[in-house]
Amino acid sequence: MNKASKGFTLIELVVVITILGILAAFAIPRFANLEIEARKAAVQGLGGSIRSAATLAHSLSLAQGKASTESVIMEGATITMVERYPEDDSIELTLVDFTGFDNTADPNVFIKTGATTPATCRVTYDEPTGANLPPSIVVLDAGC
Repeated sequence: MNKASKGFTLIELVVVITILGILAAFAIPRFANLEIEARKAAVQGLGGSIRSAATLAHSLSLAQGKASTESVIMEGATITMVERYPEDDSIELTLVDFTGFDNTADPNVFIKTGATTPATCRVTYDEPTGANLPPSIVVLDAGC
């Protein structure tokens, strides 16, 4: 009587384990790098949100015919303006959510939580320094 063999041989198992080890050696560094890329994307995203919020406040000020330093109301929050753009201390009021960022030390500097080098993983908003000049919005993501 001939029995059909069932299961895997030892060589087949060793080959599968070896292939899985090789795949893991290539995959792990790629997944480890995703955390850094995610922090960079979050910083760049917040930079875009700040640009949009400042532009929206500026447009609202112009549309309502406000003076260059007259406040506007956005989503129920009073935004203090400088040259028709939000002032440094008011920019955070224009944002709906900036979870994952810390701006307690300086309200116009948003530092990414968990950054390797916080000084170079942040977004900084500086109000305009003169008439007809836009605000300065600097996105640093080198230390994320």
